[in-house]
Amino acid sequence: MTSAVRPLRVLIAKPGLDGHDVGAKLVCRALVDAGMEVIYTGLRQTPEQIARAVLQEAPDVVGLSVLSGTHLLLTRKVVEALGRDGAERPLLIVGGNIPAEDYEALAQLGVAGVFPTGTPFEVVVHFLEKGLEEGLEEGLEKGLEKGMEEGLEERGRP
Repeated sequence: MTSAVRPLRVLIAKPGLDGHDVGAKLVCRALVDAGMEVIYTGLRQTPEQIARAVLQEAPDVVGLSVLSGTHLLLTRKVVEALGRDGAERPLLIVGGNIPAEDYEALAQLGVAGVFPTGTPFEVVVHFLEKGLEEGLEEGLEKGLEKGMEEGLEERGRP
């Protein structure tokens, strides 16, 4: 008898009024192609709607896609909404138009990974796979480093 390993469950959400979701959908597809189970909440979700979806779906990872420049405000509001529901908070990642000077502020909000626009999909996949393989906390940093190296190598970048 073999034991099946449950695929990583990832919930991708578009908080706020941003109406651009092509990138989020492409990330969803890359994660599905990598064998992960993906729940996409759709456009224009409030932090409370995202928190309810997290409570209902019990994902391992929540990914916020923000292209509007309101990533700090919206991430803080989602974190607060998740805290109000009392459920165990999943790993949180954020992607979109995010300047490097905001990475530390996002980390202080509890964001484990930041993926700015243009990040190769392989980087996100490796980040999550390494975290799953080695225990999320220990594996995330290694996953990001390895994913970045492999993702850039595959695209012929130094």
